[in-house]
Amino acid sequence: MARRYGYEQLKAVSLNEPKHELTRAPNRITSLRLSLSFILIFVLASLTVIQVRPSTSGSKIVCEGTKTLAGYDEDIKICASNVPPPARPPAPINPWASLTIDETVQIQNWLLSAQMNLNLTRGDTARPSDNSVYMIQTYYPPKASVLKYFSSLDPRDAPARFARVTIHHGGAVEPVIKDYLVGPLPVTPATKMTHLTKIYHTETLPYNARGYDALDWNLPEIHTKIAAPLMDAYKELLGGLPNETIVAGGAGPFGFDGSFRRFWLNWQRDTPGFWLHPLNLWQYVDVSGTDSSKWDQLKIVYNHQVFDTAESFMDAFRNGTLKRVPPVTEQDLSWSTRERIGALRDLDNLPGPRSVSFAGLRFRIDYDLQYVSWMGWGLYLGFDRDMGLNLWDIRFRDERIIYELKPQEALAQYTGNDPYKSSTALLDSYFGMGQSVRDLLPGYDCPDEAIYLPATTFSATGMMTRQRAICIFEQDSGRPISRHLGFERNEFGAVKGYQLVMRSIATVGNYDYLVSACRSFEYIFHVDGTIEVRVSASGYLLSGFWDDEQRAYGNKIWNTTLGSLHDHVINFKVDLDVGGTQNSLLKTSLNQEVITQPWFDDDWGEEVIQQKIIREYIDNEDEALLRFPTNFQGGYTIVNTDETNKWGIPRGYAIHPGYSPVYNTVVGSKRLLKNANWARYNLAVSRRKDTEPSSSSMWNFNLPGAPPVDFHNFFDGENITQQDLVTWINVGMHHLPASEDVPNTRTNTAASSFFLTPFNYFDYDVSIESANAILLQPPTKPGDPFSYNDYNVRPAHCVPQPPAAFEYYPEQVYDLDGKPAPPSTVEEMRKASELYLRIKFDL
Repeated sequence: MARRYGYEQLKAVSLNEPKHELTRAPNRITSLRLSLSFILIFVLASLTVIQVRPSTSGSKIVCEGTKTLAGYDEDIKICASNVPPPARPPAPINPWASLTIDETVQIQNWLLSAQMNLNLTRGDTARPSDNSVYMIQTYYPPKASVLKYFSSLDPRDAPARFARVTIHHGGAVEPVIKDYLVGPLPVTPATKMTHLTKIYHTETLPYNARGYDALDWNLPEIHTKIAAPLMDAYKELLGGLPNETIVAGGAGPFGFDGSFRRFWLNWQRDTPGFWLHPLNLWQYVDVSGTDSSKWDQLKIVYNHQVFDTAESFMDAFRNGTLKRVPPVTEQDLSWSTRERIGALRDLDNLPGPRSVSFAGLRFRIDYDLQYVSWMGWGLYLGFDRDMGLNLWDIRFRDERIIYELKPQEALAQYTGNDPYKSSTALLDSYFGMGQSVRDLLPGYDCPDEAIYLPATTFSATGMMTRQRAICIFEQDSGRPISRHLGFERNEFGAVKGYQLVMRSIATVGNYDYLVSACRSFEYIFHVDGTIEVRVSASGYLLSGFWDDEQRAYGNKIWNTTLGSLHDHVINFKVDLDVGGTQNSLLKTSLNQEVITQPWFDDDWGEEVIQQKIIREYIDNEDEALLRFPTNFQGGYTIVNTDETNKWGIPRGYAIHPGYSPVYNTVVGSKRLLKNANWARYNLAVSRRKDTEPSSSSMWNFNLPGAPPVDFHNFFDGENITQQDLVTWINVGMHHLPASEDVPNTRTNTAASSFFLTPFNYFDYDVSIESANAILLQPPTKPGDPFSYNDYNVRPAHCVPQPPAAFEYYPEQVYDLDGKPAPPSTVEEMRKASELYLRIKFDL
């Protein structure tokens, strides 16, 4: 099987011959550039004298597996290509692997078959009044089944494979949503479909809470009921509009308890960065039920004036009673684009430094199983439609540390003095963080030598594969993980702070999220056994229309644009298994005490004020809804009281807050009444149950009054002493936008993180095991240099391979039959990316 390990250009592949990367043959220009790059390297090599630092043994340093440049100094080598060596997974299957396209098509065809009698309409043609398949994805197996198989490695113990299938039953007498469990897979006569209810706290999923469907916004009723009656007012009140089009974005949630499906539309100019071009007009629309002919608008708000009907608004527009604001007539709209502006900074015409693994990559990958190992770490990757990248069976030094590390939900709650901002409280799993992952930009989103893994997700209209959905790379943190300068023997030295990073970026409408896992998710592994989880945000603000009455809700960031105050909170599930599955929750507090001791002298007085440690175990779930202590004077650790280190202390992993450890500001809002109770805390700890796989669900978004998953129901007074525990940890930020958020928010400040770090888990700091270290000894003769031991790990000496020419192609789209679909137009790609936040009307 051919694999791509660098940044080769993309090419189409056949479904019958799956590839790990799509590649294209370089065009003539690309080939010329590569040829010129090699010529330049040869010329530089011939003109440069490269000296190698002598080793303690006096031997010369060269790269293993390199080749000499013909006709030049024998020490000048071309580095080997960066190909990760194969990994050795602990088990020959990945129980959390995503469904393949073939598996997904097979399941869908089985559901559509006459024997199932489901009366399904294909999702690419379905209307709200039809029965249609909305989602198909992997359903993760029970933990006990996985651990049994990993213990025995007997193929007969391998957990059965199942899928979670969501069907919109719009054609039923009482329309409803149902989730089903389909399996075992592959489909055989033994495959069954059962109603999946055990993971929810409600018996039904109301149809008005159904999944987002772009086809809804293409129905003619949307235009005739919402846009057409106001067309004359649009043209006059909203000013000169580029392309004579406007776009609307919808507020959410769409409902409270399933009894209705309504939302506010916020009008914006259709221009690059349209998120920053709001117009002073909002419409409240009702799209409840399955009969689109009954959909209608309920209110119109313009310049703080409220109208109950289109007729009353148009009457005021025509008779002169409407209080108008000057239309926005600005012609230069380039300020909201990402085109470079300003004077060129000194030396910025030169490329900056880049990371190169001169001796070859030091992490291993099994592409088929999506298994990665590095410096004692090993783990399996999973990927799902709701939240994207997740990690499983994370082991360090052959011990399982974490069974599951997975994002659960992402909240964004806004504020403002208009119908849209005051009504918006988004839960992004509804829109699909995983489905919103896009291909990463080589050299920008990830270093040049990063390795990429693909991800495929299902939607109602087809499937999509992103070949660069996940990137993996090792980086030098630029600082030692430990060091000391000393003068006794063996006390002067440092250990390099290398890290392995796994990153994925989801663009959910306006925002890009990095979980490193637009929002970026990052999982960062350290050589001492620490795991860092970091989330960063970028992309466009969801802005409001500026007037003086908005001053309390944000900052003016352009002539008529408000940067709206909002909170981001992202929840992670961390199933730590410290020394096994039986764990406890240790709370440590740092308090002040005043003591007297008999040895105190009169010159200092009789009392000393100092800190004191108080340790206590939390043994009841109801007491495990937690916030970090004031001034961070204390913390929380998951420990195993039956497993101690060499010094008799229970082995544990501590939960350390990183950057911006926040929880949600607003409590009691009807739009987040019960559906995001997890966001009220920094962290919480509960008994692990297969019936409580997530703190949220995609259905929670539209059901804040009756959520299918109420996080507080997890906490029912159960004992959590030496039990299998799950920790739910929040990261986030209170985002008060400023003018520097234009055009896009910056990932360096819009970031949050937490650490999972060994706490008496080992007998010593295991990073001291690293050979990428140096140990110095003081000279015996004054003035002589320090001697040192670098453990024979020295800088490699070779010329790195040139980075591949940059190319970026749209993701590969497949139809519901699993066949490659025709390339999408730009407008089709925008609709797929920007979802219900881009409802376009021509004037």
